[in-house]
Amino acid sequence: MKLIYTNENRYLVHNIQNIVENSGITIMLKNEFAAGAAGDLVPHETWLELWVLNDNDYDKAIAAIDSSFSSVNETEWTCRNCNEVNNASFDFCWNCQHSSP
Repeated sequence: MKLIYTNENRYLVHNIQNIVENSGITIMLKNEFAAGAAGDLVPHETWLELWVLNDNDYDKAIAAIDSSFSSVNETEWTCRNCNEVNNASFDFCWNCQHSSP
């Protein structure tokens, strides 16, 4: 088993868990119930941890995580209605709420 991700924010850990599991990799979640011991343990030792069960899946898991946060292929788009430039992550124009092309 190898550690692939840990963070104090449980939502981020669960997001990474979904990304890795959707890549077909079996993972294990550790410290799921350790938050209650935060006063007795060093705080970072209570953070959720994601571990790959098969060491051979480690590189594939890291690649899945990296590619999900990569925005290399994303380009801005210009709204056909108001000519406002929008970030690629927007499905609707932030200015006039018309849908992306």
